Amino acid sequence: MHQNDALGTKKTKISRIFRSRNKLAALYPYGNRRWGKTMAEFEIAVIGGGPAGMITALALARAGRRVALVAPAPTKGDHRTTALMDHSISFIARLGLWQDIKPQAAPLKTMRIIDGTGRLLRAPTVSFRSAEIDLEAFGYNIPNSLLVGKLSDAVANEANITAFDQAAANIETGKNAVAVTLAAGERFEAEFAIGADGRGSRVRESAGIGTGQWNYRQSALVLNFEHSLPHDDISTEFHTRGGPFTQVPLPDSNRSSLVWVMNAAEAEAMAARTNEEIAGAIEERMQFLLGAVKVEGEVQKWPLSSLVAHRFGKGRVALVGEAAHAFPPIGAQGLNLSLRDIMRLQRMLDGIDGGKISSRTGDRYDMLRRSDVLSRTASVDLLNRSLLADFLPAQLARSAGLYVLSAVPPLRQFAMREGVQPMRGIKALFAG
Repeated sequence: MHQNDALGTKKTKISRIFRSRNKLAALYPYGNRRWGKTMAEFEIAVIGGGPAGMITALALARAGRRVALVAPAPTKGDHRTTALMDHSISFIARLGLWQDIKPQAAPLKTMRIIDGTGRLLRAPTVSFRSAEIDLEAFGYNIPNSLLVGKLSDAVANEANITAFDQAAANIETGKNAVAVTLAAGERFEAEFAIGADGRGSRVRESAGIGTGQWNYRQSALVLNFEHSLPHDDISTEFHTRGGPFTQVPLPDSNRSSLVWVMNAAEAEAMAARTNEEIAGAIEERMQFLLGAVKVEGEVQKWPLSSLVAHRFGKGRVALVGEAAHAFPPIGAQGLNLSLRDIMRLQRMLDGIDGGKISSRTGDRYDMLRRSDVLSRTASVDLLNRSLLADFLPAQLARSAGLYVLSAVPPLRQFAMREGVQPMRGIKALFAG
């Protein structure tokens, strides 16, 4: 046998032994002691199996941590897409995932804003082009089903992750460890727990962390559609009185995804119409920019609300993704903000002296994430409310802001860099 083949076989056997040992240890409340250890079975327990949970588990496992991922198998049927900005794409690439995703993702080279409110004070059309800030694309639009599938495959093949295909029934946070009891009754301990389990986070609840929540009385219609004219890698967002109407390119030049935010009652009525009738409404709303439209498959409706946790970490617990913050699909902020949670958490854990997680680790993470999360939540909320407001000064401020961005290239470039990654615009100013 070739030496490299022999080495690969040996590594595979070690990986299998490691996985088996972790799974067996999880069957016992004090499995560590059965292995003659004084430490928890796992360093990290990630609760939640959506994109944020799987990326968290992969990032920490590939940094050398022993990770338990606790979540039922991902559900199918999500027709939404996710626009990941350049900074997020770079992170996905460092994890070795991007090369398998890129061929089926659509580049976002131009982002255009059109005032479709019909009000007296209307903003000028503004186009942001990635070439202005020396980027091939601001980011890429990825179907959620594709992203989840690729992440699931990567998790299954990662030796440092032990996946438990069930929900967490109970989480107990102590001074020295976090105990996780699974739905089937098994129990294990970890040094640290990360809640990536969404708006109704059990991890957040177990840590005694409250939330601020508010509803918008709006819903988003989500669908994919064909169009007779090519999108040319341009994403167009119409600002309407009911909320943003956002078309985002798909990999085929004549297909796009759509998030159409409107009054909840109007969304209910629109969703009840035939696909042909919805297609006609899309053509009219888009001012026929993409020609004739044909709606593909199912039209989904999602009520809009926002949530922000009072803390993003506490003791031996940290929150990422929608367990920490959730807001309407405006400005491509959702998963990008979640990935910044994960990047910051990984850097923080990597920087711990000796790698030992303490009972103050969650509190430090809370401090590190507070500014970014609160500022992005406020900006998304403000933009959405400014579209709904009939208050004349609010309309004037929004219109004036877009006019300045349209007319002053340095300010537009600064805004584009900040939209892609916080502080990138400020760094560019000092670099210049």
